[in-house]
Amino acid sequence: MITILDGGMGQELLARSKNPPTEMWSARVLLDEPDLVTAVHGDYIAAGAEVITINAYSATPERLSKYGHADHFQSLQQAAIDSAQRARDASGQSVRITGCLPPLFSSYNPDLNNDYDRAADLYSQIADAQANGVDIMLAETLGSLLEVRAALTAMQGRGKPVWISMSLSDDTDTSRLRSGEALSDALDLIADLGADAVLLNCSLPETITAAMPTLAGVPVPFGAYANGFTSIKKLEMGDVVAESFSKRADLTPQGYANFADGWIAAGATLIGGCCEVGPEHITELSRRFGAS
Repeated sequence: MITILDGGMGQELLARSKNPPTEMWSARVLLDEPDLVTAVHGDYIAAGAEVITINAYSATPERLSKYGHADHFQSLQQAAIDSAQRARDASGQSVRITGCLPPLFSSYNPDLNNDYDRAADLYSQIADAQANGVDIMLAETLGSLLEVRAALTAMQGRGKPVWISMSLSDDTDTSRLRSGEALSDALDLIADLGADAVLLNCSLPETITAAMPTLAGVPVPFGAYANGFTSIKKLEMGDVVAESFSKRADLTPQGYANFADGWIAAGATLIGGCCEVGPEHITELSRRFGAS
């Protein structure tokens, strides 16, 4: 059976927000327009998503501290949980909510995260803030073995399923994390540490398709949620995603679902979308692959 995940949150919020994008990205929307976050969650549930992810991607201790909002960490984490729970409760559906342990400093640039002890401590802080409010512990868009090890260790032992999702380089001949380390080495590490599901996310759908034969070797459920960007570059802390990347014009809901069809043929059972993959894409995934 296929489980339909939600789509991208940050880009969807920025597209709907009345305010210009800031370095705090989607965390700023939680402060200024919290009802908008709940509305996006609700639209994904209405589209057929059975699992939604809290809007905590940019609310890491390091990012908030850099912009003078360190004291908002706990309140933003709770606000992200509350928004997801409100949308689920309003829907009346049995939707599961995942946490979000993202790259700690910036997306697609694992070189910024080179201190394992520091990463493990920061991920533990995030996991502590989320564990009681979510159904599944999820770390996503991870780009190095260090991030995978630190996030997995932080999520375990909390009485919740643990999902781990990695972002792949889009410009290598073999499947590699954005650090350059082999996906196969990451899967070996995950097998040693233990996870309840393994996913790939925020990479081009073509990149994920090429990696599916490698991912299909894991002994747990696996899946993917690709992005809809034309290309990816390393980001520094403070770079505004909306100003750094452009949206593909060719990735229609039907075209995206065609990619997902190939992932499912390879054995994937967890399917959703990431940046620039919106409710209309999830509607098509649900129409083709959902339980109903």
